[in-house]
Amino acid sequence: MRRISKLTRVAVGVASLGLVATACGGTSSDSGDSDSSDKGVAIAYDVGGKGDQSFNDAAYAGLTKAKDEFGYKTADIEPTEGETDADKEQRLASLAKQGYNPVIGVGFAYGPAMKAVAAKYPKTTFGIVDSVVEGKNVASLVFAEEQASYLAGVAAAKATKTDVVGFVGGVDVPLIHKFEAGYKQGVQDTDSKVKVLSQYLTQTAEEGGFSSPDKGKAAAEGQIEKKADVLYAAAGLSGQGVIEAAAKAKVWAIGVDSDQYKQAALAPYKNYILTSALKDVGGAVYALSKSVHDDKPLTGTQTFDLKVNGVGLSESNPEYAKVAGLQDAVNKAKQEIIDGKIKVNTE
Repeated sequence: MRRISKLTRVAVGVASLGLVATACGGTSSDSGDSDSSDKGVAIAYDVGGKGDQSFNDAAYAGLTKAKDEFGYKTADIEPTEGETDADKEQRLASLAKQGYNPVIGVGFAYGPAMKAVAAKYPKTTFGIVDSVVEGKNVASLVFAEEQASYLAGVAAAKATKTDVVGFVGGVDVPLIHKFEAGYKQGVQDTDSKVKVLSQYLTQTAEEGGFSSPDKGKAAAEGQIEKKADVLYAAAGLSGQGVIEAAAKAKVWAIGVDSDQYKQAALAPYKNYILTSALKDVGGAVYALSKSVHDDKPLTGTQTFDLKVNGVGLSESNPEYAKVAGLQDAVNKAKQEIIDGKIKVNTE
């Protein structure tokens, strides 16, 4: 099986993927011979699991597309509460041993486990979302979250009436700092009078920052009390609480990762989801799956940014186009980022 070691940019557009992540609970897997090879794609979820209407569900959408297109058998495995790197390592190793190829860890937390397991299963292609892991058979699927967040900041600055907007981060880690940095820069570049309130829910994922809607709701309510009328959450499942609080207060929420306006579980609040900062995790999962299917498995760092439509901003809510100057400002900012005229902060 020939491997591609050089950096490859994969253009799998958010719009062209055309997937709406399915909000299903539970864990599914297809049984098969443990010694079989190239059975199909398997994903191991991050904190929050399937049904988060965001990050993990986007990965599941990519798995579903690959399954439907290539006739793959698939597996998608939930995390366990309080698990260790050894638990993650065992999970990835089990999937590889069963013959799944590729095996994808959804989230940076799989980094140490991925590095250890990939070396033990050199004939299996591994993928990791949101982290860079060195290995001849590893594809690191990384995103320019700060670029999509910048566009979200532009939208927030155009939509606010109080000149106060909010950011809620799930966990205080470098990855989420990218979301905050881009958002703040987009707001300030658009209107320097607008104040950004920022809050992180927890210091570690184990404390529930990505999996506690109640924490997100409480943080959002605090920012709304301080006059914030546009709230952007990069908090996984916790973001649902932010959206709920925004809808209750009749202020705007900005979703993340998936187009949350289209998520069935969020339908009661959809009229208050102005837009979502998109991150085409599903496209990345599909692209890696297709490369293995085509016997040209991707390896190395695969970068998904605005240039390849790997990140973006949704326009599903009809109200998006009605906010004065918003659409033009976002389109202008997007092109200037692509052209290199705007350098977006990552911290």
